Amino acid sequence: MLFCHSQPESYHQHSASYIREALAPFLKNEEARLMAESNAKGSPFQYILCAATSPAVKQQEETLTYLNQGQSYEIRMLNRKLVEYTDISSKYVKSIVRVVFHDRRLQYMEHQQLEGWRWNRPGDRILDIDIPLSVGILEPRSHPLHLNTIEFLWDPVKNASVFIQVNCISTEFTPRKHGGEKGVPFRIQVDTFSINEQGEFMEHVQSASCQVKVFKPKGADRKLKTDREKIDKKDLQDREKYQLSHETTVLKECSPWPDALNLTTHSSSSTPSPVYHSSPTSCSFTDGNCSPNQQRDLLMPSCSDHLLPSSSAQDTQQWLHHHRFSPFSRLFSSFSGADLLRMSRDDLIQICGPADGIRLFNTMKGRSIQPRLTIYVCPQPIVKPGVGDIVYHALYLEELTLLDLSDKIAMLYSITPQRITHIYRQKPTGIHVLVTDEMVQNFKEETSFIISTMRDENSDGYHIVLK
Repeated sequence: MLFCHSQPESYHQHSASYIREALAPFLKNEEARLMAESNAKGSPFQYILCAATSPAVKQQEETLTYLNQGQSYEIRMLNRKLVEYTDISSKYVKSIVRVVFHDRRLQYMEHQQLEGWRWNRPGDRILDIDIPLSVGILEPRSHPLHLNTIEFLWDPVKNASVFIQVNCISTEFTPRKHGGEKGVPFRIQVDTFSINEQGEFMEHVQSASCQVKVFKPKGADRKLKTDREKIDKKDLQDREKYQLSHETTVLKECSPWPDALNLTTHSSSSTPSPVYHSSPTSCSFTDGNCSPNQQRDLLMPSCSDHLLPSSSAQDTQQWLHHHRFSPFSRLFSSFSGADLLRMSRDDLIQICGPADGIRLFNTMKGRSIQPRLTIYVCPQPIVKPGVGDIVYHALYLEELTLLDLSDKIAMLYSITPQRITHIYRQKPTGIHVLVTDEMVQNFKEETSFIISTMRDENSDGYHIVLK
């Protein structure tokens, strides 16, 4: 799916002054000006986070920016040389934005820390992209296994803006995991890649990052105000030891994140993300009568409902897609049925997250949903040879509704549910009572019926009669 927003002409006409305005506060300082000129010679892009820097940071230290949890913040991606820049041959570049730990100790424990957060916040992401506000980006993606990462394409000839939301707070990764203590700092890092000769976004262009702390909603505003008041109380000589607060934060160049190349390998530019795209499955029933053997074959899916130890890697992939585990098919691409069945419940939760991990484990073990009602029906009196008993079929209703009953009977007759016009219940007196949801709810458990069909004269459908 393509996400692209048109930009006004003035956006490009005034882009040069736009860069100067964004960088103006930083160029007041001579040292910052020289650094900016030096960086401009070797780096094509400038990344600017639209959030104020803290004034309580000493001159020789890295800037610190406060963010509110869940609030959308703009990251402007500016081409330093604008339209004249032609060093990148590809039309688009890919940028990967991630939230990572600033402290080296937590970087070594990143996997355990993120898994702990995933367990406590099932279904949530650490980093999200606000698509409606973003400008000039294409194909935004967020992988379900990388909660702290988003990626997108953009045109390096044009300026672009992506709005991000950080959903974790700094105190969630402290020992007590609550407010009232000093939270851990994060880093927001942008890694940009261009297309190589093989047509993959593997050619590293530039990386830049900045230090941030994330607070509960409105907390960042209060912290920034407190810092300003604290600095204002100092005398002029002490104030000169601290950096000036600026309205925006310039991301400084850094080394690419270690798994950035891995991520670009696993996310093909032609493969849609499971977060923003879905591939609905469909099934159909053929019309007409069929034998019990034909009926059983008709109702069976293209791949087995149960994952078998003998299943090949290809069969396992089909099984994953059939049971709506497509987002994890690439992860388990080399797994056979035996490999997957050996994995424990805890293994799957750690890999897929609590919700999908538990669902995958239950599906692998063939744990079915307990039906709310079981009834027995006989399409026509068939006497089993040598026994003399009428053979019935069991219908398991997950919902006590006429619709579910109609679906189950349609499957029995190998027709579409739409061809069943009405369902009646014939009383001993011979009258036909229309079956409704309320009547289904009052069926007794393991009630048995003999089914007869009548052709609907006004359509090609059928009337079903339960005796």
